[in-house]
Amino acid sequence: MTRLVPSATARRLAASGLSLLLLLPPAGLSQNLPDLGEAAQVDLPPALEQRIGQSVLNEYRTQPEFLDDPEVTGFIEGIGQKLAVHSDDVRQPFVFFVLRDKTLNAFAMPGGYIGVHTGLILSAESESELAGVLAHEISHVTQRHLARLFNKQNQASVPVMVAMALALLAARNNSQAGMGGVVAATAATVQNQLNYTREFEREADRLGLNLLERSGYDVRGMGGFFERLQKFSRLYENNAPGYLRTHPLTTERIADMGNRIQSRPKHDIPDSLNFRLVQAKILATEGQGRDAVLEFQAQLREKKYRIEVAAWYGLAYAHLRALNPAAAAQALSEVRRFKPESPLVETLAAQVQQRQGDAVAAEATLRESLQRFPQNRALSYALIELLQSAQKHEAALRQVKYDFQYWPNDDRLYLLQAKSYAAQGKRLQQHRSQAEAHAQRGQLIQAVEQLLLAQKSPDGDFFEYSQVDARLRELKQKQADEAKDKR
Repeated sequence: MTRLVPSATARRLAASGLSLLLLLPPAGLSQNLPDLGEAAQVDLPPALEQRIGQSVLNEYRTQPEFLDDPEVTGFIEGIGQKLAVHSDDVRQPFVFFVLRDKTLNAFAMPGGYIGVHTGLILSAESESELAGVLAHEISHVTQRHLARLFNKQNQASVPVMVAMALALLAARNNSQAGMGGVVAATAATVQNQLNYTREFEREADRLGLNLLERSGYDVRGMGGFFERLQKFSRLYENNAPGYLRTHPLTTERIADMGNRIQSRPKHDIPDSLNFRLVQAKILATEGQGRDAVLEFQAQLREKKYRIEVAAWYGLAYAHLRALNPAAAAQALSEVRRFKPESPLVETLAAQVQQRQGDAVAAEATLRESLQRFPQNRALSYALIELLQSAQKHEAALRQVKYDFQYWPNDDRLYLLQAKSYAAQGKRLQQHRSQAEAHAQRGQLIQAVEQLLLAQKSPDGDFFEYSQVDARLRELKQKQADEAKDKR
């Protein structure tokens, strides 16, 4: 299970934030909430929601459970954005991220930040089932369910609201923390908050099903997932999966969802190849490499796989982790027999070639793959990192510049750019790029620090120093504006 371990400051704030959250009088809070069914304009501004969500995401980034894998995250992002464009609030931005955690869980945070556990991805029996969970979480965001909990009437400062969000997530993901909340509050308060949460769940069910259907997925996937969770809940008792604690199930909810699904036409939506490859990759990167090799060898030997090509892909990835590139190449040749059209296969092929000492072939594979799968972020990142490992920093910077045309706010690209500038001894440019990476993550203090270092760098010209000064003034003004909101 994910253990959220915030920084020391965040831990102190979380303690006070959780106490504040538990002491909120539910009756008074409910009187100031909009009617369910409306994407209500509560007092918490969307920009402030975004800052809260970004701050919590930054805390997650520091945890070992945070999965910094552009292919897995990109796949989840693809499903999420496909759903988001059909949502009730198409202007709402969404950010999707993945945590390496075997529990079945997903959660929404203020500002459109949605986290997904790898355990949930692995347990999904179809892509529509996974999309159904994301549709449910997106509906929580578009209806601003979490924003209603941070109503301005509470008179909470921004740091306390961030801490409350951290405490809420920690309590929801930790059964002991959850029990602490039960002890601290009265029985009436707990029951009131639980009923209130169930109202949100029913609303997200209804809107999530509509969103799933509009996006071209099979609505039965959403119903199937919750039915299986209901069966699991009988086995888990007090140690229920995280999703059951954050999304309480009732017989009424299951029946209502079933009735809604029954009234809709049946659509058989095939799973994408990438869905099965992502599942195989997650499984191949869990535990020790050798154990993963044995797992996929057993799948292939006993023919216990959903699709064979994914099993061979997982075996190739596992061999690579077990430091056996020759065996990985052999398994990859089996993958090629199926003629799969997927960028995930090509990034793996380039990794195998690089591990075998053929960086030239790896670069050629990635460049050719980018022609077939243009604007694929994982392929672009892989090419830039390969060029950097070969000390081809001018070529790496050209690729970064090209990619900025499509993703001008990509913090990872800024970090890769900073790495090449550092290797070339271009200190001012290095600090500027690092500053922009921090700025894209909402880390204004760190961004300003990097720009101050850029000002002191001796290798810039008048034009570059002017750009640094202008950006520094802009970020300091943004800091001042946010400081006003914290009062």
